[in-house]
Formats: sequence, structure tokens, C-alpha cells
Amino acid sequence: MSTQAARRRSGGSHPGSRPAAARRRPSRRPTRADLYRRKVVRRRVGAILGMLVVTVVVCTVWFTPALGVREVEVLGTAALTGDEVRVAAAIEPGTPLVRLDVDAVAARVRELPRVAGVEVERAVPGTVRLTVDEREPVAVIKTPGGVHLVDATGKDYATVAQPPDGLPELEVTPDALGAAVAVLTQVPEALRRDVLSVTADSPSDVRLALAGGREARWGSAADTARKAAVLEVLLTRKGSVFDVSSPELPTVS
Repeated sequence: MSTQAARRRSGGSHPGSRPAAARRRPSRRPTRADLYRRKVVRRRVGAILGMLVVTVVVCTVWFTPALGVREVEVLGTAALTGDEVRVAAAIEPGTPLVRLDVDAVAARVRELPRVAGVEVERAVPGTVRLTVDEREPVAVIKTPGGVHLVDATGKDYATVAQPPDGLPELEVTPDALGAAVAVLTQVPEALRRDVLSVTADSPSDVRLALAGGREARWGSAADTARKAAVLEVLLTRKGSVFDVSSPELPTVS
């Protein structure tokens, strides 16, 4: 038997041969191109995952009742009730907050005669807040059908059985209503407290019935501040009729 055959049978190796592990090729270190490709892949995967998350959030907020209307809160009411405002607002429960047309809701609430204005707010997770500004009466118009309340804009907005205390009565023609209310709301508070009624047959013929049987002939609503200042001086004199329709030439009789 030859020496080489004996070595193969005995499992020996030639002195010059290398072990199998030593004959393996060393692992290749990643190149710059490999690193760049990996970075691009990671960015694309991240972008896709981000888009999926955004899509889920948008669908949840926009199309499902998860963030839908659960409560309609009403603030600022006095004569009106919260239920009256909610009925006028007509907000469907479960409506996604982001899809709620706040302008349309405000327009529906403003159709209530007593409402001068309203603010509509969304409050996450599911509340709509309606802050109502009710009209305030500045005068009344008495009719056989009841007492009509008139606000500072001249709007006849409600009818009640009894007039509120301290409000003057309007005895005016329809075309003179605006002038009468303008005079009443622009005179100083001290003078307004003495006004018992306002009479006007035309916008240029406004007259104020004052306490103590006195009358102030105002004319039109123009120069109201100046007329009020002149009237304040005239009222220190004796008389029953104080004409300030021409504030340059006032008279007392």
C-alpha cells in the first residue's frame, strides 16, 4: 500500500493541504451602492407604511362615526331653550365632525327670530358647541294681539303678553320705525331712562315723550349726539316742549 493511500484511509491529510473552513471565501463587505439601495428600500417601506396610517386615520375621521357628533351643547340662551336651538340646528347624530357644515348650521339657528347671532364650534371627540346671542329688546309696540319686542336693529322679533319693565313704547309708522329706534339707541343712557314713548309719523318727525309730561321734538335721526347735548341744557329750563330738530336754533315752549 502506498503512503498516500494509507493517509487517505487513516483520514490524514497532506502536510501542504488546508482545512475546509480555511478554503471558504471570506464574506464580501457591503459596498456603498449596497448601502444606498438598502436605504432607498427602507425609505420606500416607511413611506408606504406612513401612507397606510394616514389613509386609515382619514377614513376613520371622515367616513366613520368614531369622531362623529355625540352631543350638541347650547350656551347663551335666556328666553330660548336648548332643545329649541338643537331642533333648529338639525345636526344629525353621528355626523363626522370634519364633515359638519358649520355655516349651514349657523344659518339654520339664525332663522329663529330671537337669535341675533350664533357661533358654532367643533370640540373633539364628539361635541358641537352652539353659543347663541339672543336679541335684546329696546322698545315695545303694543297691539291687540300682544306686545311686540323690538331690538336695536328695529326688528320686531317676538310677541309677549306683558311688556318688560322700563321699555318705552313705539307709536310709529312702518317707514319711521328705523329712525325712531336709531334715536332711542343713540341718546345717552340718562336721557333714555326718561323716555316713555317714541312717536313718529315719518323718519323726519321723531318725538320723544319724557317723564314729567315733557316732549322732545327730535326731527330726523341725524346729529343725534349734538341734539342730545343741546337738549340736556334745555331741560334745565322751564317748559313742556323742547325742540332740538334744528340744534342750531333750539326752542322751549
